[in-house]
Amino acid sequence: MDTVFLTDAGKVRDHNEDAGGIFINKAGEYLAVVADGMGGHQAGDIASKMTTDLLSQAWKSLEKPFTPDEAGEWLSVKIDEVNQKVFDKANENSHLQGMGTTLVAAVCTPSFIVIAHVGDSRAYLLTEAALQLKTQDHSLVNELKKSGQLTEEEAENHPRKNILTRALGTEPVIKSEKLALEWNQGNAVILCSDGLTNKITDDEIKQELCSKQSLDDSAKILIHTANERGGEDNITLAVVMNVPLEEGMM
Repeated sequence: MDTVFLTDAGKVRDHNEDAGGIFINKAGEYLAVVADGMGGHQAGDIASKMTTDLLSQAWKSLEKPFTPDEAGEWLSVKIDEVNQKVFDKANENSHLQGMGTTLVAAVCTPSFIVIAHVGDSRAYLLTEAALQLKTQDHSLVNELKKSGQLTEEEAENHPRKNILTRALGTEPVIKSEKLALEWNQGNAVILCSDGLTNKITDDEIKQELCSKQSLDDSAKILIHTANERGGEDNITLAVVMNVPLEEGMM
């Protein structure tokens, strides 16, 4: 696999509430995570870092390769566990009350990927033919768009675009959504926070990642472009590309 993970505070905020990473378990399978914290300074940081740390710790110790069903079940169980721990921590500390985080995570193996998400951080699948959005934002604006109350253009510019209908850690029980997909060599899964997708179009993401530059350079350019267009939010991007081991970077 060829991978890159980058996160940036942006040009306006003085701290970064995003967290995430790309982690390898003992079976050689990959877990990519992007979490966009909310709840203000410190609280959002804690929610996203807790989520990333708990998932990565559980992942790294796994020794047996997953089937798609097993990967989906693992994600569902761990997301429920993490949600409860973040919720409990918020309720034990008055200065953390109301904290939460989005989460998008992908289990990546040579033959399949399984994506799970809560909130408006997104997952895309990049193939030779297209860049396909594989998640639906758990947001007020997306619900209004699905019900026909907003057009695509109105949704893109709506002042309440950041209002979530689901987030990890804000309720004792949360419903995550998951999807299993086959993928081929040369395909990539892209996870990102809304600090990127609010500034960069899907076509621009595809064009940059399909350029002749290295994956690392392409990711840096996408982060830089989001900052150049305002950088009002934290920006996080994780990419896992399905390439043979000898071509990829561990």
